[in-house]
Amino acid sequence: MNTLIYLIPIALILGGLGLAAFLWALKSGQYEDLDGASWRVLDDEDCRP
Repeated sequence: MNTLIYLIPIALILGGLGLAAFLWALKSGQYEDLDGASWRVLDDEDCRP
């Protein structure tokens, strides 16, 4: 029972940090171009003969 006194606040803090990181990623535009990276892999722009 004594361990719950420590584990519950730690779980809440870690959950809050995860939520803050997710909201930061949304705000900074990390999820704006989901298909762009997959198409850039196939792009042959630096092709040398």
